[in-house]
Amino acid sequence: MSMQQILDAVRSFDGVLVVEPAPGGPFPELAWGDAFFYHAPDGRMPERTQPYGTIVTKDYPDDTASRLDEPGRYRVNVHVDRATFRRVTGEDPRSLAVHRDFTAVDVLGPHPVYGPNGWLAVVNPSETFDELVALLRAAHEAARRRTARLGARRGKGVERA
Repeated sequence: MSMQQILDAVRSFDGVLVVEPAPGGPFPELAWGDAFFYHAPDGRMPERTQPYGTIVTKDYPDDTASRLDEPGRYRVNVHVDRATFRRVTGEDPRSLAVHRDFTAVDVLGPHPVYGPNGWLAVVNPSETFDELVALLRAAHEAARRRTARLGARRGKGVERA
């Protein structure tokens, strides 16, 4: 599967914002070529919200275990709840095994850095594509619910003012 196929699948989600930093934009050069997924029905990037999913096309200074600097490699990352993390990996995100092969292609497993925070990752998905898209859809839905709760809270605060 190509990165474009994943981007196309995510773009089909209702209220999604896909941010793709590029030269000349407001994002640092290190992020160019990557993609960040948000629930943002207004089309504006949330200021205090982390993305629920990303596609990373290169090694970052603190994240080199997947060897993404090698040609043709990229990694899709998705934030999931603890139960989903356990179902996919067989482990609790807070007590992950240390030794893993984070270079393996098409293997859905803990993110090499953010696994303990409930992030899953897969390098160059192909057979895992359908499961990955389902996880991204569930993460998008969870982000949508958070957005709705925050909006309701803000609305209540406005009514009392």
